[in-house]
Amino acid sequence: MTTLLALDTATEACSVALLHEGRVLSHYEVIPRLHAQRLLPMIRNLLDEAGVELAALDAIAFGRGPGAFTGIRIAIGVVQGLAFALDKPVLPVSNLAVLAQRALREQGARQVAAAIDARMDEVYWGCYREEQGEMRLQGVEAVLAPEQVSLPRGATGDWFGAGTGWGSYAARLALTPAGQDAGMLPHAEDLLQLAGFAWERGEALPADQALPVYLRDKVATPKAAP
Repeated sequence: MTTLLALDTATEACSVALLHEGRVLSHYEVIPRLHAQRLLPMIRNLLDEAGVELAALDAIAFGRGPGAFTGIRIAIGVVQGLAFALDKPVLPVSNLAVLAQRALREQGARQVAAAIDARMDEVYWGCYREEQGEMRLQGVEAVLAPEQVSLPRGATGDWFGAGTGWGSYAARLALTPAGQDAGMLPHAEDLLQLAGFAWERGEALPADQALPVYLRDKVATPKAAP
C-alpha cells in the first residue's frame, strides 16, 4: 500500500500528515514564525507514532504556495533535503486547493472560493469545485485586489468562502458567499488527500522540481537593473 508524507508551512499553521496502510495520522499547530524549529520534530514524532521509517515513504507532498514566502521556502527546503537523500519523488499541491479540500471535509462545501490574505492589500484567490471527492480548480489562481475577485465563468449555485482573505477583506471582496470560515488555514491532512489523487494519476515529480508558486512575481523576482 502507498505510504505518503505531507507537510505544510505556507501560512501561520504548521502541519504534517502521513498515509500508511490506509490509515491517516496528522499533527497540526498554529505557530507563526516557529515553523523552522518545529517542522522536523513534527515529522519525526509523526513517523515514530506510526512506526514508519523515512525509507518506507513512496513520495513526499508539500504545500507549494501561494502563501508566506518564508514559510513556503521552509517546506521546500525540508522536502528537497528529504527527497534527495531518500531518492523519492515529490508532490506539489496548491495551498488554495488545500483550503478548498478542508472546507469540503469540515463543512461539506462542494464549491469553494478560497482566499488567503496576501498582504499588500491583495488576496491569493482560487475557486474550486468538488469532483469525485477532489476539489478541482475552476479557472486560474491569482493574486488580486479584493475588489477584482470573481467566480469562474458560468458559475452557479452556492459558494463557500474559506481562508484568511475572507477575514481581512470580506467587506471588499466582490461576492457574498453562502457561508464562510475566515479563520480556516491549510491542513496537511487535506493536502495529503489531494496528493493521493495526484499520486494515483502519476503526477509525482523529481525532487529538483519541488518549486514554489508565489503568484506575486513582482515580489518574488528581483527587479531588473535600470
